[in-house]
Amino acid sequence: MVTGPTVRARDSHGVAATTATARRWDRWERRLLSALTGCAADARVAGAARTLSWCGEHAAVWLAAGLAGAATDRAQRDRWLRGTALVATAHLASMGLKRVVRRPRPELAGRAPLVRTAGRHSFPSSHAASAGAAALALGTLSHRGRTGTGPGIPLGVLAALMCVSRLVAGVHYPSDVVAGAALGALTVRLGTERGP
Repeated sequence: MVTGPTVRARDSHGVAATTATARRWDRWERRLLSALTGCAADARVAGAARTLSWCGEHAAVWLAAGLAGAATDRAQRDRWLRGTALVATAHLASMGLKRVVRRPRPELAGRAPLVRTAGRHSFPSSHAASAGAAALALGTLSHRGRTGTGPGIPLGVLAALMCVSRLVAGVHYPSDVVAGAALGALTVRLGTERGP
């Protein structure tokens, strides 16, 4: 059994290694974020990022898509409504986690965010959580009995673009977006496992 100074040395080394890894990760995230916010110099990219951010606020576009699917696809109404509920659940879960984690939004020297945000905390991204949940919960539904991918490919692409738009807008770190999308996927997974 190892005790005394050896244990302290190992603990100290582990903490130092963890701290160094965290600093490298932070530098990588900031470099990636800086590169993506730089894309906003193109007015078309900036406009698309603003539009996607606005549409995704409070999961609005995903909730509207789910409710529209439920209203027009009677054969799968229950699945559309369940998917919509999972999107709302992912969004609410992300908002709750933000209050616990309380990570401040990015501040990049010389660059203001493209959009205003509903809150000052960034982890996890609620836009990414609802987008990830929508891509999985709604994206697999075929509309009015059509076969094939249904809205899956367009919703998946739109969800990915929404996630990237939050980085281009400068309001999230990459890890916020990844964590948000993972939370959305986890919400759908747990919600479908417990379903009928």
